[in-house]
Amino acid sequence: MPGREDLAVELVDEAGAAVGSCSVAEAHTAPGRTHRAFSVLLYDGAGRVLLQRRAAGKTRFAGRWSNTCCGHPGPGEDVAGAAARRLAAEMGLTPEQTAPLTEVGVLPYQAADPASGRVEREWDHVLVGTLADGTPAPDPAEVSEYAWVWPAEVRAGLAARPGDYSPWLPGVLDVAGDSTAAVAGPRPGA
Repeated sequence: MPGREDLAVELVDEAGAAVGSCSVAEAHTAPGRTHRAFSVLLYDGAGRVLLQRRAAGKTRFAGRWSNTCCGHPGPGEDVAGAAARRLAAEMGLTPEQTAPLTEVGVLPYQAADPASGRVEREWDHVLVGTLADGTPAPDPAEVSEYAWVWPAEVRAGLAARPGDYSPWLPGVLDVAGDSTAAVAGPRPGA
């Protein structure tokens, strides 16, 4: 059975149009190849965002805090469907427990992981949703811990300790922007 690094990703051009495919490992080997990805931000009813700490065994940016989950759709795969699949695999949350995931924009970004030598060159679709029911049950091979955090606290942590977080998280939060209020509702006392 192939590992996750052997799975195919969809290569894209500078406008996000599909131009081929390669393995996850090849896409993340320097200098990297631009490929489709997704990042999910789940909120609770109070407006807190669910963050995960990437497991120590991850091949890129291990041990860093990041958005609720992320991954890569297969070539031609529906992004929201792939995101729901990974949300179940990484965080143990089924589509029945979350409001439908809504794509709110795209973040093209590049980052190099100094610890592993791997690179990210991604056309990252940002999706938001609300955890309507249940408690995360993360796969320990993917996630070492999780926390519900106020977005302002995430921003303060990013400013004070950027190396504790995945390099794409600030951009993902920027793309999500005001869409989070519509998904999660107002913060109590706000």
